[in-house]
Formats: sequence, C-alpha cells, structure tokens
Amino acid sequence: MVLDVSSPVELTVSEIEKAKTRLQGYASLTPLLNFPVLDERVNGRVFIKAENLQRTGSFKFRGAFNRLSLIPEDKRPAGVVACSSGNHAQGVAAAAKILGFPATIVMPKDAPELKIQRTKALGAEVVLYDRETEDREAIAKGICEERGATFIHPYNDSGVIVGQGTTGLEIAEQCEVLGVTPDLVISCTGGGGLTSGIALALEEKLPEVQIYTAEPDGFDDYARSLEAGERMSNPALGGSVCDAVLTETPGDKGFSVLSRRHAKGLSVSDEEALNAVAFAYFELKLVVEPGAAVALASVLSKKIDLTGKTAVITISGGNVDPAVFATALKQYSAETVPA
Repeated sequence: MVLDVSSPVELTVSEIEKAKTRLQGYASLTPLLNFPVLDERVNGRVFIKAENLQRTGSFKFRGAFNRLSLIPEDKRPAGVVACSSGNHAQGVAAAAKILGFPATIVMPKDAPELKIQRTKALGAEVVLYDRETEDREAIAKGICEERGATFIHPYNDSGVIVGQGTTGLEIAEQCEVLGVTPDLVISCTGGGGLTSGIALALEEKLPEVQIYTAEPDGFDDYARSLEAGERMSNPALGGSVCDAVLTETPGDKGFSVLSRRHAKGLSVSDEEALNAVAFAYFELKLVVEPGAAVALASVLSKKIDLTGKTAVITISGGNVDPAVFATALKQYSAETVPA
C-alpha cells in the first residue's frame, strides 16, 4: 500500500532555517545539558539534547508543525491523517489544533494508553488497529481518499525531516556558545527523521562530526542498512519495550542523507534501555521513555568508547507509560542505586 508522501520542500539546510523561523513561538528551545555523573561514567564528555522537554514531550512536534504549516489554506479544512504509536500522533494533533484544522491518527492498539489518551485530549480522532494483522497505511490511505486529507508521514517526508533538523541547528548553536566541538552525535532512531535532520543541519556547521544511529536490538534496521549500503527491513513489527522507535525499514529520504554522511549504527537491549530510563531519573532527574533512551543506553552500556571524546546524544521523548516506568525504576533501584 503506497501513500503519497510528497512534500513542497527539499532536503537542504536553508529549508531547516526556514523551519526554524516557522517554529519560533511554538516549539521550545530545549537545553543542551551536561552532567558530571555521566561524564565520569563514560570517561568523556556527554551533552544531552533534552527533547523530552519539547512541546508534547518529544521532538516530533517540530516536524509535525513545520509540515502542517506548509499545507495550502484551501486544503486545511479536509484535515490531516497520520500513523503513529504516540509521539508523532501527539505532535500532529497539537500542530493541527494550533493551526485550526482536523487530525485523524491511526494508532496501534498496543500503544501506551497514556499516548492514546493524550492524542485524544489534543482534539484528534484516534483510529486503532492491530499491528500484527492490519495494514496501518491501508487504513490511513482509505481515510485520506474519503476525506481528501493530507497524509503526514512520521519520518519519510522532507517537510517533517527539515522540521526535525531544527534540533541540529540548536545543537550547533549551543555547542558554539559552550565552546564545545563534539566528536560524535548519537541520536535515537526509528525511521530516521530526527537523525537525518540533525545530520543534514550539521553538514555545514559541524562537517567532521560522526553521526550514529541508536536502536533496539532486533529492530536495528538502520544499523544493518548503513552497513549494507541499502535499506534493510526488520523481521518483526513489535515486541520491544522501545515502542517509540519501532519501524519496519528506514525511510529512503533520511537514509540518503545518513548514507552520504557515512553514519554508523549502535543497538541496545530492552534491559539496557530500561536501565537508561532509570539512570536518567535517579541520576539526571529526567523523565525518559525507553525508545528515547536508546542513545543514552548506548553510552552507559559502553557500545562505543567515549574515553577522551565529546559526544552529543539525544533524549527524544519523555512520554513513558507509568507501568513501564515503574518497572525500570524497580529494576534499577534494586540492583544499581547505592545504599
């Protein structure tokens, strides 16, 4: 089932700059944080781009608002349709509410209840589906055809990608203010919209920085794709606690950017992701969801040696299911927190 994911913009730094202007007054300028406890743990310097503090609790608002802003006035009454397990859903719903047109979100039945309820609270219509037996894009296409609505892809849309790329512009500007030149950037990665947007934004401003994707084990399609030089798929559609970054295959638009930037891939187990969620809470005082903690997990579990290096990592969202959060904290407090 093929959905129209055309967008009226190109993947360029100048378009990211335009997106930054559109987002002013709507998106939050999230902080770039440094914690001695984390630096000591990895024997290097780590700066965290805290997108869990972004509007709607994740970076997704950036891309959603930018893309919806590009929709012509005469097409807005027909609304927008998106597929999402939660963060893109909330980003699209919030952007549509601000801009004044309807939104319908196709969400898996096993998405965290908190994300479903918050999407509804933002005024969007939610259509639930079974990710194992139903085709979400077929459902979305049917709604678009029936209503004449615009489909907003969560990551394979250049208007979305350049919106996410404003995160990268902020990283470059904040690093300059701090007098920091990072050796690498590690970004939580599902379909690649955020990571490719950051990579594109830094292509001119920090051309030597090494870009890494971070994914859950078993859903490391980006790592395998970058190594193979072509897009690969995951064998399963679900089964990880990192629901926010579970995608079938990389988007071709983001993959083209990350291939050009010679990005590399890292992956972590669910246990390592949950440990990172708890570490962020106990040691950094940040609330993070598992899928948004995979970059942090990759440095905590030493998937990459940061000795003497400076890294920027993303925490991409904080919309954690309360039960999952409790499990993470219990696991960590029982085994890791000193008496």
